[in-house]
Amino acid sequence: MQHAARRDYAVDGRLPMLAGIALLLGAVSTAAAWALVNLIRFFTNLFFFQRLSFAEASPAHHTLGLWVIALPAIGGLIVGLMARYGSDKIRGHGIPEAMEAVLFGRSRMSPKVAVLKPLSSGIVIGSGGPFGAEGPIIMTGGSIASLLAQLMNLSAAERKTLLVAGACAGMTAIFGTPVAAVLLAIELLLFELRPRSLLPVALACAVAGFLRGVVFESGPLFPLQTAPVPAVALPSCMVAGLLCGVLGAGLTLALYRAEDAFARLPLHWMWWPAIGGLAVGIGGYFEPRALGVGYDVIGDLLNNRVAIEVAVALLAVKAAIWIAALGSGTSGGVLAPLLMLGAGLGMVLAPWLPGGTPMLWALVCMAGVLGSVLGAPLTAIVFAFGLTHDSNALLPLLLTTAVAYGFSVLTMKRSIMTEKIARRGLHIWREYGVDPLEHAHVADLMTREVVAIDGDLPVEAAMARYFGERAAHRAYPVVSEGRVLGMLHRTAIDDFIEAALAAATPARDAGHDDRASLTCRDLLPAGAPLVLLPTQTGRAAAGTMATFNVARLPVVNDLATMRLVGIVSLRDLVAPSRRVLDEETTRERPLVGLRG
Repeated sequence: MQHAARRDYAVDGRLPMLAGIALLLGAVSTAAAWALVNLIRFFTNLFFFQRLSFAEASPAHHTLGLWVIALPAIGGLIVGLMARYGSDKIRGHGIPEAMEAVLFGRSRMSPKVAVLKPLSSGIVIGSGGPFGAEGPIIMTGGSIASLLAQLMNLSAAERKTLLVAGACAGMTAIFGTPVAAVLLAIELLLFELRPRSLLPVALACAVAGFLRGVVFESGPLFPLQTAPVPAVALPSCMVAGLLCGVLGAGLTLALYRAEDAFARLPLHWMWWPAIGGLAVGIGGYFEPRALGVGYDVIGDLLNNRVAIEVAVALLAVKAAIWIAALGSGTSGGVLAPLLMLGAGLGMVLAPWLPGGTPMLWALVCMAGVLGSVLGAPLTAIVFAFGLTHDSNALLPLLLTTAVAYGFSVLTMKRSIMTEKIARRGLHIWREYGVDPLEHAHVADLMTREVVAIDGDLPVEAAMARYFGERAAHRAYPVVSEGRVLGMLHRTAIDDFIEAALAAATPARDAGHDDRASLTCRDLLPAGAPLVLLPTQTGRAAAGTMATFNVARLPVVNDLATMRLVGIVSLRDLVAPSRRVLDEETTRERPLVGLRG
């Protein structure tokens, strides 16, 4: 019967409510993405062409000459002022800030961030900042969802689910990659894989994917179709993956060296984005196509429409100004620059990698660099497919990205997403595994041979029999007629003795002391006894014991009869972890020594 009551997933009656809110967030985040894209277009037209327009425009077509150097610096100065006098949470590229809010901020974001993040990003990118819109929209969608959740009577875990749903729906609306956005949630934001969190996020991303065609052009952002890949491409993919890992590690280290350099400046951090913007302006003067989001450049690289010499110069400038700008603490995303740099690496490597076309190597290196830098290989693989819809590239995408990810795991302590958080004294553990207490139930953990105290036993007798110097435990279940009445703790006995000593006087007749007639049930706290059920998970039992600060709890067959069937102690709860540790650390050769 106990096995019949167990389920594959935890039952959560609030899941339909969260799913309904997530559907709404999918639409709201799509609207936010549309607003952000139009803000970027507006400020691009304003800064580079001095006109009030929401038409799509590229900074590369400006005719400002040397004046272009000043524009990113002006944009950086404005954002620095907004961060200092508005909210410093708008600094950075968005995803680490969302991670920090989820893990350490109980998924609470301020209204200022919801307004200032898209505005600051629009100013920075519109003035030439070499960023994408994905980081800002993740922060914006997440903050909108967090604000909505804070208006409702929700737990921190439920707020987290909605925050991530809003964030990933925004990413879906920008790129049209709903499945990759769900994987991003799993690999970078949720830190769990439960129906309670996965279903709302998937629904929000699906809604955003459907509505994207209403506000933006439908179809893949960079349509591409490569030829089927021969077996000779296998070693080429491994070489490409290794070099993607090297580039990813180099970009990560360079970014945080730039942050360290800005931190040593004898200036308030408010001025740093302006200095970073000046570096962007100088680079943009020599390579105008390095300014702004650069989706057109990514498309040209993927379709092999750029000469290698031109691409090398363009990408060197793009990397330099991106590192300088992001290191200064301005507002902008990392995905689009990484896509461009990865595609450029593939284009440069294409003449020396047999087994594929330049378009294939640009695509797989784009995913390899992204997976290496983010530490999110599944996201990178599916993201590259979602951007191009190139099914022939899935196998080389898998191998290249896996090798790049493996290189980063072995050589880098943290990713570009977690290093910023670690520098604030907070550590993130990114390995996911099933808690051994999740799949162990109380029935599996409990001790069935239980020593119980009769509720009618006098306290003095219980003291002598169960709480003497050689007492086996500090607490025992108290039962009466088969029902559990509660747990009698040593502290209750000690309080009884102390009270008895305080009340005793030389003239008092002990025979008339009503304390002598007290039984064990009289020392139990008022109210319903705290118990566990055999069908509860070990994690639920551990949470109950932690909440009430107790080391042992009785287990009853059901709440109606309250019949004692076992007891769970802290020692029982660590048993599953001992088994996991043994599986992780004990090396053996089971087949050695076997006889045929």
